[in-house]
Amino acid sequence: MEAKSNKPTQNAGRVVDGPTNPMVTPLLTDLYQFTMAYAYWKAGKHNDRAVFDLYFRKNPFGGEFTVFAGLEECIKLIANFKLTEEEISFIHQSLPGSCEEGFLNYLKEIDCSDVEVYAISEGTVVFPKVPLLRLEGPVAVVQLLETPVLNLVNFASLVSTNAARHRLVAGKSKMLLEFGLRRAQGPDGAIGASKYCYIGGFDATSNVAAGRLFNIPLRGTHSHAFVSSFMGPDEILERSLCSSDGSSTCEDFVALVQSWLSKIQLLKSLGGTFGETNQSELAAFISYALAFPNNFLALVDTYDVMRSGVPNFCAVALALNDLGLSGFHPCQYKAVGIRLDSGDLAYLSSEARKIFHTIEKEFGVPDFGRTSITASNDLNEETLDGLKKQYSTPFTFVHIFNHTFPLQGHEVDCFGIGTYLVTCYAQAALGCVFKLVEINNQPRIKLSEDVSKVSIPCKKRCYRLYGKEGYSLVDIMTGENEPCPKIGERILCRHPFSESKRAYVVPKRVEELLKCYWPGKSGKEREELPALKDIRDHCIKQLEQMRPDHIRRLNPTPYKVSVSAKLYDFIHFLWLNEAPVGELH
Repeated sequence: MEAKSNKPTQNAGRVVDGPTNPMVTPLLTDLYQFTMAYAYWKAGKHNDRAVFDLYFRKNPFGGEFTVFAGLEECIKLIANFKLTEEEISFIHQSLPGSCEEGFLNYLKEIDCSDVEVYAISEGTVVFPKVPLLRLEGPVAVVQLLETPVLNLVNFASLVSTNAARHRLVAGKSKMLLEFGLRRAQGPDGAIGASKYCYIGGFDATSNVAAGRLFNIPLRGTHSHAFVSSFMGPDEILERSLCSSDGSSTCEDFVALVQSWLSKIQLLKSLGGTFGETNQSELAAFISYALAFPNNFLALVDTYDVMRSGVPNFCAVALALNDLGLSGFHPCQYKAVGIRLDSGDLAYLSSEARKIFHTIEKEFGVPDFGRTSITASNDLNEETLDGLKKQYSTPFTFVHIFNHTFPLQGHEVDCFGIGTYLVTCYAQAALGCVFKLVEINNQPRIKLSEDVSKVSIPCKKRCYRLYGKEGYSLVDIMTGENEPCPKIGERILCRHPFSESKRAYVVPKRVEELLKCYWPGKSGKEREELPALKDIRDHCIKQLEQMRPDHIRRLNPTPYKVSVSAKLYDFIHFLWLNEAPVGELH
């Protein structure tokens, strides 16, 4: 069966594109959603007005926060939800033989025009029990949305959270690149991971398809195969390179590079660090620089980082610098930097940085000491944390030509992270759930011997309360018709299930979390879906508004999620009312 085209649909005068992945159709669901829909229809309950909450019960990765993502794809699914004749025929074949023809006619008519979707803004930092989405509509239709919506939110939020954790550990000043395409769980996992890593704070991706789909910046250089494919400089047939301003031509760029390599090898300040470098590697670097003279970044660990890779890179970089000088204009040809893909990243990056500083002072090349150093090699959150902690306290200093430079634990400017990031190696799934909380205006509750699995009934409004320092203090859920918490007025915040856990809060700012993203037939104003870059900016701002102890890596403080006193009383009234009473004999 062919995948459905992701053509746009129109609602209230607005065009909404179809899902990014054409496999996201109404059939992307569990069979029991259709068996329940049939049973609802058979019982005449299919149009009963239901309210479902989508939320999760525990933060991932041993942390105390989660980043919500996947909302845009949910809205695209809902906006374009319509079963084709072929899909209905397949459903008919898949259901038990007792399925009546009238149900198939019902399936032909259904869409989400009478469904309302309220959600927290994508990229928001969220916490357990608070609804990420609230879906209202005919129970059979909303039930059919359960599985695909969970599918679209679970992985997206997990990856965005993983990326945000890497960003927090790396710090604001480091560039983070997502390199996970080849290790992701298939093309769907790879495309989604690139998008949601960007939301979580990564700067760019190597995934060209994701770059095109989502306008994410692309980054990439060359592999070890490119370096080892060369045998020596004699293979370079076209050796000329015009200067950056086109005013002159270097007829033998190879010779220019080799002359610079000789100068580096003779530097007394380096104490004869470099001997004969690998000439096939040098040929590869020269060839790559000839192809990309204004974007030369070299992978330097194919043979030996310090004895070959770094000096070969420096020679090519200095030759490019010669041809990039354009009068009083800034240098147009400029080496971007090096990439390390193996070895002791802290030591190698620090040693490379010392050499870059030495060359800057010896040859008077401005900013050469700040040449970028990128590291890859199966990095993860723990590795980044370990490298960060290698910063010396107090700093050690290296002295070069009467100048003093702080020698820190590592000198990596940019991290390329793949496997552990996109596969969420530390945790397989987030575990969002989709629970009925109201039907026909009657609140419903799901009970369990495990208190963490007890649902919070009824249609709710959710608020985030901020303190005087600007940090968020607590999230509070109230009944739909309760008054909104007011700035400067004391409100009692109660733990949903623990009687003794309660606190008064006087908020300095109140933010309502759930907004209408799909109004159905309600006539309410619809919140526009923001651009991906805006979602990323929102995520970064959200993390800045969290108290540091809530988002720290080691022993984070749990964030408080509460209910109003009135909702607390109602939860426990309904709990006692619905729980069967035991009988002793």
